[in-house]
Amino acid sequence: MRCPFCSYGESKVVDSRPTDDGERIRRRRECLRCQRRFTTYEAIETVPLMVLKKDGSIEGFDRNKLFNSMLRACEKRQVSLSQIERAVDEIELTLQNSLARECPSSQIGEMAMEQLKTIDEAAYVRFASVYRQFKDIGSFMEELKNLLAHSAGESEPSEGQGNKKN
Repeated sequence: MRCPFCSYGESKVVDSRPTDDGERIRRRRECLRCQRRFTTYEAIETVPLMVLKKDGSIEGFDRNKLFNSMLRACEKRQVSLSQIERAVDEIELTLQNSLARECPSSQIGEMAMEQLKTIDEAAYVRFASVYRQFKDIGSFMEELKNLLAHSAGESEPSEGQGNKKN
C-alpha cells in the first residue's frame, strides 16, 4: 500500500476493525518512511455474474428477477416465501461457486425448475409453461407425463407394502 503523502510502498497496520456495516475492514496504517498515518478499507472483491440471454445479449444476474418469477409460479400455492428464498439462495450459490462468470439464462431456468419440482409440482408446471413456452397442448402434456413419471419413480411402494393409506 503506497503512502498517500510520500508514495513510499511500505507501511505497517496500527489498528484494524470492521466498519459499522460489517462488510469492510478499516485499517489505520503508518508509513515506514514519513511516519504519517492514513486509513485504508479492505473489502471482499466480488466478480459479477453475467447472464447470457437467448437473444445473445448479456446482463448482470438479478436475484430479484429470479425470485419474482418463482414467486409468480407459486402464487396461491402452499409455498412460503422462505422456501422460495432458500431455492433462490441455492441457485445463486451454485452459480457463484461455478468457475464461469457467464451463465446462459437457460441454465438458470433449468435450475429454477429443479428447485420448484421439489417445492411444489403445480408451481413447477406453471414455471415450465412460461419458461419453455409450450406451443401447444401436446408439449404441455408431454411435460406433465414426465413429471408424473418422475413422481411415480420417487413414491413407488416397495415390495410387500400394498397401496394402503393410513
